[in-house]
Amino acid sequence: MTSIKEQAATSRLLSFLQDWDNAGKSLRAQILTKFIDSNIGKTGPELELEFSQGASLFLIRLTTWLRIIYMTGLDLEKILRSIGIFLSAVSSNRYLIEFLEIGGVLTLLEILSLKKIKEEDKKESVKLLQIIANTGRKYKELICESYGVRAISEFLAKSKSEETQEEVQVLLDTLVHGNPKYQNQVYKGLIALLPCESPKAQQLALQTLRTAQAIVRATHPSIVDYVLKVLTTMHLEVQYEAIELIKDLVHYDVRLPLLKGLVALLIPSVKDTSQLQAKFFTDSSILQMTTQLPVFLQQAAAAKTIGILARSDLHLAEEMLRMRVVHSLMTAMGNTDHSNSQRLASLTLEYFVQMFPLVEEHVCKSMGDELYQLFLSNAELLYTKIDSVQADILAANKVNVTKALHLCESDNNCLSFFMGPGDPKQVDYVTDFETLHSHSKE
Repeated sequence: MTSIKEQAATSRLLSFLQDWDNAGKSLRAQILTKFIDSNIGKTGPELELEFSQGASLFLIRLTTWLRIIYMTGLDLEKILRSIGIFLSAVSSNRYLIEFLEIGGVLTLLEILSLKKIKEEDKKESVKLLQIIANTGRKYKELICESYGVRAISEFLAKSKSEETQEEVQVLLDTLVHGNPKYQNQVYKGLIALLPCESPKAQQLALQTLRTAQAIVRATHPSIVDYVLKVLTTMHLEVQYEAIELIKDLVHYDVRLPLLKGLVALLIPSVKDTSQLQAKFFTDSSILQMTTQLPVFLQQAAAAKTIGILARSDLHLAEEMLRMRVVHSLMTAMGNTDHSNSQRLASLTLEYFVQMFPLVEEHVCKSMGDELYQLFLSNAELLYTKIDSVQADILAANKVNVTKALHLCESDNNCLSFFMGPGDPKQVDYVTDFETLHSHSKE
């Protein structure tokens, strides 16, 4: 036989649920506001005490109401926050199971794809997915099995709010950890994000890819092309993250195609340059825009990245020497259409000249004494001092140290022959683009 106190509590619960059932949209919004203010942060047992052991009855109503009105977006944020109080409560696993049993994950994922729903509401949906993913491996798998990686990735690419995008990154990072069955799916989803138009999404995807790569270990062949294409960006924060990922990738099985790809970017293809020439005749304004053309931005970024890699590991520098990187760097130095390419290529070539006397010999011979002395005096500002004839000499150079290296390999004293004085590890190289080139606005 129940006590008078228990009967009163049950009566209050029934009255509350009846009020909810009979309320219209406006009154329900008020009920939700009051519920959020008075119950945020409560544990599962505390919620049960608040609802006289019938909290699940209210959660069911919230979830049902969510499924009815989520396509309209009305008061969606309050509903999601209310559900979040149940799902995030300590000792509340039963609430999570109840929510999932009626298709909660699918509803949350669909919210992310609806155009009419506000960004703030979608962010609340992402937060609920975070709570679910953080509960354990089987819940991460449930999200992935529900085509969650695709829905979440597409939302990251389309979102206009950086704050929301950062919440999505947290979710993707959670899904790649402790999820061996689907970690490759998340990894591939992050790679697919790289060509998107949102710089913030690119930046976050690159950051998370570094973590995912360390977890997955094996590389996907497409990652080389995707990350090299990111180097066309005008956004320095995106370029920085791309270079950091490249620094990681050179330790995997894609090192060779990655290095070859970087060297190849120093000399834009005939197709790219011919397209540029065609545009000159149809749009005169492009003459003032050449410094921002993607192919030249990519060329400059490649020169910078090669310099960073060469300074970080002598073996990488030697590998790129065999790929005729010196020839390609000098060609980029002759690109008078993009001074940043000239400057960064010159700085990187300076390192190779300083470290390898064999390179110094070939570069000096190719440039001639006058141009070479200008180069030695200030490699970074060389592009401001050369004339058109000297630029043509650089662009048309035929330097090839590869043959000399092959001959040198048969000599036991080869290393002392082509490696200059000093420890390469002591060469200070600042990788931050803005710090190294703060005077440039390009």
